[in-house]
Amino acid sequence: MPMDFVLLNNTLATWSIAVGAALGSILAMLFLRLLIARRLAVLARRTATRLDDLAVQMLGSTYVLAIIVLGLYLGSTFLDLPAKAQLMLSRIAVAALLIQLAIWGDAGVRAWRGRQQRQLEAADTAASTTSISIISFVLRTAVWIVITLMLLDNLGFNVTTLVASLGISGIAVALAVQNILGDLFASLSIVLDKPFVVGDFIIVGDELGAVESIGLKTTRLRGLGGEQIVFSNAELLKSRIHNHQRMVSRRVAFIVRVGYQTEEQQLRAIPDIVRELVMAQPNTRFERAHFSAYSDSSLDFEVVYHVGSSDYLVHMDTQQAVFLGLYRRFAIEGIEFAHPLRMVQFAGLNGARRDTAEAALAEFSRRR
Repeated sequence: MPMDFVLLNNTLATWSIAVGAALGSILAMLFLRLLIARRLAVLARRTATRLDDLAVQMLGSTYVLAIIVLGLYLGSTFLDLPAKAQLMLSRIAVAALLIQLAIWGDAGVRAWRGRQQRQLEAADTAASTTSISIISFVLRTAVWIVITLMLLDNLGFNVTTLVASLGISGIAVALAVQNILGDLFASLSIVLDKPFVVGDFIIVGDELGAVESIGLKTTRLRGLGGEQIVFSNAELLKSRIHNHQRMVSRRVAFIVRVGYQTEEQQLRAIPDIVRELVMAQPNTRFERAHFSAYSDSSLDFEVVYHVGSSDYLVHMDTQQAVFLGLYRRFAIEGIEFAHPLRMVQFAGLNGARRDTAEAALAEFSRRR
């Protein structure tokens, strides 16, 4: 009978069952992919969670070729094949499954990166998306490295020996490129710890500027003069960083110097005058004003107050208003600001010689 015809140690009936199982499996998996994708898409629109959105995008990256390979393998299980053929087919099926898992993982990471970047851009146009890109790059690399090792193990390679040999080679490479690796790990530290982000104004040593970009190896600032300042990430983390963007308020301290001819009641009035002027400014908190020192040519008052804003222009406007108020009030009260003075005493001169020296000194002072 025709069904008893034998092909590769299997009858036509067995081949028919195998082909039917393969086609049925392929159609069933395609139908399930379509059904699950539609159900998840509807669910994703109804919920605010991100997991279902990621699942939809990952499922959308399912390759038909992987489904076909898995379906053919399921059909081949109904056949009586040689051991070598069965081993080859099983390895092909496992390889297809592993590659599909890697594609799903890669798609999930990329979907997560895109969502995070959109949220950052919506929250703050100056916020950095570099950190998300770096984390995404590391995660995708880790996924493909793990899948590659599993593929090699599936193909019969001794992964343990390979990993050990790669470890020895990796140590040699790491020693050769330790500076680059140091900058790379420093960039990850910046990403995770976030001492600053793009747009922050920072001071590093003698350099200051706004953070323009954070890369895998370098961080770039835009200086006040318009120049670009480039730091290696490892060098940057070794330095003391002042992040002015995260300043909540500013502490202002300055010295008021008045002349020695100022009377005692005027000296006692100066702290009250300063307090009144500072408290009259909006968003300020007065701390103290004290007679602090006898200088060479002045009596010094130390003043400290706080401006409840990180904006430098607000700070300068407040300080200008305080200084102008001091100038006006001192004029009203008859208090004179101190000027640098030097006293010259002529010893050993008398009569005309003293008069001549004093006249010469006065002429010199006038000309200056």
